[in-house]
Amino acid sequence: MNFEIISAQYIKDYKIALTFRDGKTGVVDLSEYTGRNDVFKPFSVPEFFKSFKVEFGTLVWGNGEVDIAPETLYKKIIFQ
Repeated sequence: MNFEIISAQYIKDYKIALTFRDGKTGVVDLSEYTGRNDVFKPFSVPEFFKSFKVEFGTLVWGNGEVDIAPETLYKKIIFQ
């Protein structure tokens, strides 16, 4: 399967609508990543969270220093 993300749109709170190369679409809730004291700590700033972009099929924040593997996001959509 191809887990490449081709588009992402902010919905609200910590929810993002994703479209994958294979046509699968869905909304992921990434609120579980907030409040962590690791690479995801910047997610506690809503403006940072909203600043994501898609690069090379992956959802990234900042200058690429924060990302979530596309296969992880795909599984979240499939097993909602």
